[in-house]
Amino acid sequence: MVAGLLILRFPSPFSRPVPREEVATNIDDDRLARYLAAGALCATPSEAHGILCGLICGGDAHPEATWLSQLRPESDAGDLQIDEGREALSALARLTREELEASEFALTLFLPDDTRPLAERAMALYDWVRGFLYAWGTLDHTSAEPSPETREILRDFTDVTRMDLDGLDDDEQNEEALTEVSEFIRVAAMTIYQERVVARAPSPES
Repeated sequence: MVAGLLILRFPSPFSRPVPREEVATNIDDDRLARYLAAGALCATPSEAHGILCGLICGGDAHPEATWLSQLRPESDAGDLQIDEGREALSALARLTREELEASEFALTLFLPDDTRPLAERAMALYDWVRGFLYAWGTLDHTSAEPSPETREILRDFTDVTRMDLDGLDDDEQNEEALTEVSEFIRVAAMTIYQERVVARAPSPES
C-alpha cells in the first residue's frame, strides 16, 4: 500500500498502449459529462467507459446498444441534445471495439490525461473499475462460468474499488503506483475479453 494506492502485481506481455486519438465529436469533456450525469446511472465519463468495456468483455450480445440504453437521459441534458450525446458515445464505442479487436492489444482506458492532478486520475480509474464491475454484474454467466483467472481478476478489481484516495499525495511514488495499477487494469480487461469473447467465437471454418 502506497499512500492509499494498492499496488497489484500482474505481469504484462503486451506493449503499452499508444495515446488514444480524440473521438470524432464536437462535444467537449464537460458537456459529455453533463450528458452522462443526466442519465439514470449518473455515470462519469470514465465510469461509462468501464461499463462499456465490461459489457463487451463480458460477452453481452449487443453491448453498444445495451450501453447506450443504460446511459441515455430521458430528456435533453441542458445544452446537449440527446442525439448529439448518443453520436459521441457511439463513436467512443466504435473506437473501443476496434481497440479490443486489434491484434496489438491496444485498449486504452478512457481516463484524464497526465496533466490532470493525481487524485483526479486515481478517482477516474476507480470509477472505470466500478463501471466494469457494474456491467459484469448485469450479465448472465450461468452458461459459461468464469475461469479461475477471471475470477481472480474480478477479485483484484474489487480490491481496486477499496483504494483509500483521501489525502492522496501527488508524488513520484503514488504516480508510479497509479501507472502500475492502470496497466494492470488495462491488461486484465483484455485478458477477460480474450477468454469470454475471442476464445468462444466460432472459427472461420465452422
